[in-house]
Amino acid sequence: MECGVPSENRLSRESGDPEFPARRAFLIEAGRGIGFAAVGGLVWAGFLDGKKAYPTVLRPPGSVEEERFLAVCTKCGLCVEACPYQALVLAAPGDGRPVGTPYFVMRERPCRMCRDIPCAAICPTGALDTALLSDAGEQGGKALNINKARIGLAVIDRETCIAYWGIQCDACYRMCPVMDKAITVDYARNDRTGKHAILGPVVHSEHCTGCGMCERACVTKKASIFVLPRRIAMGESSDRYIRGWEAGDEMRLEEAPEDTTTVTPRSGKSPTDYLNREDL
Repeated sequence: MECGVPSENRLSRESGDPEFPARRAFLIEAGRGIGFAAVGGLVWAGFLDGKKAYPTVLRPPGSVEEERFLAVCTKCGLCVEACPYQALVLAAPGDGRPVGTPYFVMRERPCRMCRDIPCAAICPTGALDTALLSDAGEQGGKALNINKARIGLAVIDRETCIAYWGIQCDACYRMCPVMDKAITVDYARNDRTGKHAILGPVVHSEHCTGCGMCERACVTKKASIFVLPRRIAMGESSDRYIRGWEAGDEMRLEEAPEDTTTVTPRSGKSPTDYLNREDL
């Protein structure tokens, strides 16, 4: 006698009741349908996630603008395989980044600035464009230059950076592969003590490649220097303002609309009237 099974049910099964196998088949098919629906939902969610831009994602060197990158990247993973330091990560479902696309986690594995830039060189679609990483070479050719990479821009939180507390630390400066250009050290008087100097790191956007070596080297619990995409980390000046001491910046005037003027309360007066004011 089967424990817990009523004798009449046992007899109906043994006698070949046609309702029992029908119910069992129905339950099996229902389970399969639920399973297929769940798998389909995951696949569809992954597809949608792969098409959605992630604002702070850091792409490999030579990456084109993010929207175009997502449009042309086939998620083949060749760039990830080509990295000799295994620094690149291929986004998986749940990472919060477009699935199947490459990215960096700088605090863990920054870009090591390979001179031959294998991750960009192997890209078959142009999502990583070596033209963005090249200088004019001999005989009109192109020579790869990793220092032209613009993965992102290092940003310093001076409130938590111990160098700005007055504690001597130059870990990020020493680790920078473009030392004395991308990161320099500024000397300032320590007003708290009155007799010590503050050796504060300063990042220069025109030279910073965004490699993340500084972020990896930072000694604070949560890095006080970290890399962000340049479109987030940097502001944008207006056509009304130029740096007259830089010849290259003056070229922006040639592209500015003819009606571009600076409008301030002062601009309504002539220079002579303004300079002849008694309160100046």
